[in-house]
Amino acid sequence: MNKDLLSLEFSAEDLKKIDDALAAVEEALKGKTRNLTPEERKQFGRIAEQNKLFVQKSKTLMEQYPDYVPPFVDKAEFDKDYATREVIEKRLLRLESITEQLSDTKILLDNDNYTAALTFYRNIRYLSGENAPGTTSMAQELSQFFPRSKKKKAEDPQNTPSE
Repeated sequence: MNKDLLSLEFSAEDLKKIDDALAAVEEALKGKTRNLTPEERKQFGRIAEQNKLFVQKSKTLMEQYPDYVPPFVDKAEFDKDYATREVIEKRLLRLESITEQLSDTKILLDNDNYTAALTFYRNIRYLSGENAPGTTSMAQELSQFFPRSKKKKAEDPQNTPSE
């Protein structure tokens, strides 16, 4: 029984378009992005939604009341950072959607491969039990992926792997 969840293939032309587009994105970002260390990621983290609202409200009030902006706050830099983070956020949402689509598709393809491999393994075990030539070593090779608990092995050394 074929339980294929997804049948999909990318042509060489499709892959070239995708790879070229990714290369263009990487090139456009070169020198404009930073990778944080794990320590920096912990230190800076992400601001929560409530804090984003706070920043947005502060920006609005700074624009309405420029005289109250302290001289040690670089308002031009604040505005530039704010505009750039908005630009990045829009692209991140698009990239996250693409990442989710690819990840979900890969999950389905992985499941198809695993299901077919299990079916193959069950057949090899059956054929090995019927003494089909060459299948015993194949069954042993595949059985390593299904370790049994020590308790079961001790009780019955002839146990065969189960899924």
